[in-house]
Amino acid sequence: MRTLFTSESVTEGHPDKVCDQISDGILDALLAADPKSRCACETTAEPGAVHIMGEISTNAEVDYVEIAREVIRNIGYTKPEYGFDADSCRITCSLHTQSADIAQGVDRALESKETETTEDDEELGAGDQGMMFGYACDETPEFMPLPITLAHRITQRLASVRKSGEIGYLRPDGKSQVTVEYEDGVPVRINTVVVSTQHDEDVTAETLRRDMIEQVVKPCLPAEMLDENTKYYINPTGRFVLGGPAADTGLTGRKIIVDTYGGYARHGGGAFSGKDSTKVDRSAAYMARNIARTIVEAGAARRCEIQLSYAIGVARPVSIYVETGGTSRIPEADIFHWIEQYYDLRPARIIERLGLRRPIFGKTAAYGHFGRTDVTLPWEVSDPKALAALREMVEKA
Repeated sequence: MRTLFTSESVTEGHPDKVCDQISDGILDALLAADPKSRCACETTAEPGAVHIMGEISTNAEVDYVEIAREVIRNIGYTKPEYGFDADSCRITCSLHTQSADIAQGVDRALESKETETTEDDEELGAGDQGMMFGYACDETPEFMPLPITLAHRITQRLASVRKSGEIGYLRPDGKSQVTVEYEDGVPVRINTVVVSTQHDEDVTAETLRRDMIEQVVKPCLPAEMLDENTKYYINPTGRFVLGGPAADTGLTGRKIIVDTYGGYARHGGGAFSGKDSTKVDRSAAYMARNIARTIVEAGAARRCEIQLSYAIGVARPVSIYVETGGTSRIPEADIFHWIEQYYDLRPARIIERLGLRRPIFGKTAAYGHFGRTDVTLPWEVSDPKALAALREMVEKA
């Protein structure tokens, strides 16, 4: 059976991604000065203005406005003709400390209250209720679905040729979309590619189409998966001069499918950017990805989805779910017991295991949080002992 699946990516200049990067830029600055900072920072951007809001509890002293300007500058919004630029946009802040009602559950989990555990960080409670999903598959060397992997490659290439000057008429905002054709669940060809990119006023549609296909799209895609029937849609509306926050209001956390698996797996609904790792929306999603990735890397399944769910103020997850879609080489019950043996899924232990009190999050705020090859992320590295144990289980099966 042949099916089509599509995923999209957006560039760092997309208005929502501008906001994600500001929020994570602030988080990184806080963690660099005070690793135990609590942060839930939201940003919104509109023509000529940025507003930063949320809850922050920290001993750090940082200049939120200057962080935002530097992020905007690094993205490439540096010219007044873009309608939004780092030096002239108005930036306001409305930040306050974390709710005491939330903090009391995070500072000391229900379990530690019952057992009188007082060791620092031993029993951090989950920062909120919710369910988080992690996913991995064997479609790519990065253990990611092929459509989102290719879509990210295109948007990263758009940024690269813009910043290097190779294609000098490009501006920061842009999107890509890739439709992959599958046969019996295996990717066999690329059906459709869509690229919408912001550009200078004087570039022609013919030049844009030629450059995008030859210099951006084709270098990013496997040549053997392209054919004469592959369709290319380049700036389908015909014009994309005004872009970024000058054209469309941006908001932190509005690109959660771009951030994860391109719609290929389920999503619990929680965003990542601007949140420190006591928020299981972030830390548990990273841990679930790490577990799923290890399962596929070990050869225990061709694809795997992990769900973790938490109650606010409670350290241990209330449920763990394993789904391999019939591709596992060992019983899913055995995989579940392996998870119980090798992974402590309390927030404090996840933070410790993955080193999530470090300022490493700004690099995740554009081009996806998973399957990255351009940066080193701890949740993309399997634990050697857990990996070896699972491989042994598969070999004995």
